Amino acid sequence: MGLNIKPLSDRVLIEPVAPETKTASGIYIPETAKEKPQRGKVVAVGKGTKDYDMTVKVGDTVLYGKFSGTELKLEGTEYLMMREDDILAIV
Repeated sequence: MGLNIKPLSDRVLIEPVAPETKTASGIYIPETAKEKPQRGKVVAVGKGTKDYDMTVKVGDTVLYGKFSGTELKLEGTEYLMMREDDILAIV
């Protein structure tokens, strides 16, 4: 991926996974009923701080809180920038 962005200190850039469009039983979910994704792929990672080493790495799939991070759009793609502390788990 040729993104020209490097997160600083303990920040992580995440590309959210697209929300489900259909339930397991085959019912289509309308746009108005879809929830914000809470899962994504790590695209870029900062270097951490002198007191904190980064745990996640590029390519990890992670879970995060519904209202975590700052939304931004780069080269036509939606991303989230958040601190590593906002990440709940690596899947």
